[in-house]
Amino acid sequence: MSFFQKRRSRPAVLLALAAAALIAGCAQEGGDPVQTDPAPQSTVQAPSIDTASASSDTASTAPESDAPGSDVPYVPTSPKTVARMLEMAEVTSQDTVYDLGSGDGRIVIAAAQQYGAHGVGIEIDAELVKKARKNAKEAGVADLVTFRQGDLFNADLSGATAVTLYLLPSVNMKLRPKLMRELEPGTPVVSHDFDMDDWEPDRTVQLNGDTVFRWTIPEARPDGSTGE
Repeated sequence: MSFFQKRRSRPAVLLALAAAALIAGCAQEGGDPVQTDPAPQSTVQAPSIDTASASSDTASTAPESDAPGSDVPYVPTSPKTVARMLEMAEVTSQDTVYDLGSGDGRIVIAAAQQYGAHGVGIEIDAELVKKARKNAKEAGVADLVTFRQGDLFNADLSGATAVTLYLLPSVNMKLRPKLMRELEPGTPVVSHDFDMDDWEPDRTVQLNGDTVFRWTIPEARPDGSTGE
């Protein structure tokens, strides 16, 4: 090889090396990524949400609505307790029994069947109202009872001569001023299981694990008696 050829070959080698280095650099920047160890998982994780407990927490911490009657779950009263409630209310054929939170209609239907009384059921659940109307028709007392869909706190109770209820203690207390305000003195109020705090019942009966309370709307309403 001549000297001239040797002098030309060295730059060519250098150029080739430089080109190779340049190509490698470009490949590293824009080509296939360089494999690295996976990044460690962050120790700060987004909180997992349990939808059931979240709903429960929301319900328990939310402020009470203006219509607390809508929050009362429907639990049917046993036939024996229904009979005792009507007996304690001293229902007759001259009465109009209002059941607040009437569910499937069993209390006012029983009042109509057993005593020939008229009855009005107030229930917020549309499906239960439909069921109650069907039950009344099947029992043959549809002409004596009426079922109204709506919140009991918005209902007019002035037509009642007896009131029955199976609600919750907090709802009873919120309902108490309305009972005092809209019912005539002497009207019996009968509750399954839950009392009215410092409003002393006239009579309390234990029956197969249930408790039935009976109050009477007083003639005189001393300060504080309405719960307001």
